[in-house]
Amino acid sequence: MDEETLLRRKILDTANKSYNQNIYTYTGFLGLSELAIYNSMKKELQFAYPSTFGGSESSERQIIRFGSPEIFGYDDSFPISILKISPLTPKFAQELEHRDYLGAIMNLGIERSLIGDILIKEKDAYVYCMNHIAEFITDNLTTVKHNHVRASVCDEIPDIIRPVLTEFEVIAASARIDAVVASITKLSRSSALEFFSAKKVFLNGMNIENNSAQLKPGDILVIRGFGKFIFDGCGDETRKGRVYVHMRRY
Repeated sequence: MDEETLLRRKILDTANKSYNQNIYTYTGFLGLSELAIYNSMKKELQFAYPSTFGGSESSERQIIRFGSPEIFGYDDSFPISILKISPLTPKFAQELEHRDYLGAIMNLGIERSLIGDILIKEKDAYVYCMNHIAEFITDNLTTVKHNHVRASVCDEIPDIIRPVLTEFEVIAASARIDAVVASITKLSRSSALEFFSAKKVFLNGMNIENNSAQLKPGDILVIRGFGKFIFDGCGDETRKGRVYVHMRRY
């Protein structure tokens, strides 16, 4: 059985458990490709009232929750904690990357699905994780690469990692998705096509290979390696007939 079939079965089993037992149920954190599979199943999952969240509205990795306050009569928050990982001696700490933090956490024997986004701010890292694994990480994570570190649980989302939308505009041939991707990545349209064939472009949660799709205001565009964007529409044309494309970046 291939990985996609296994994931589809796991998601459906989680939905059925919620429906049959009248309880909230949750998946682990899912990446963009896994969420695209979930989005392709949405219609068949509506009976279990699915929703997704990853800790903030800009989170790439997200958990699926099944169940709703309207049906159960009470709400249940997503089981997500935020950890802050800081060097014990900041002055001498190495610059660390996403893979350094992820590797150190997974070396504790923790599955990838228990870890959400990892955000690096200067010499600190903020890690979204499942609630039940937070204390284990804070008790056992003492080094990342060659840095001695301290991990602690944040009581709320620190201001430094709260999502801020930045408005910007690019000039593109049109609102076609391949033209916009080319402009954002500063590549030719033919080079930008490689993002589609490599399945690195997501539109409203769905992996998209149709490079001729027209963007509509409010569409959420993710280009792996470049970020997450909201398309706000097109403005005036240039003298050469190209258009100003209004975007917001998370």
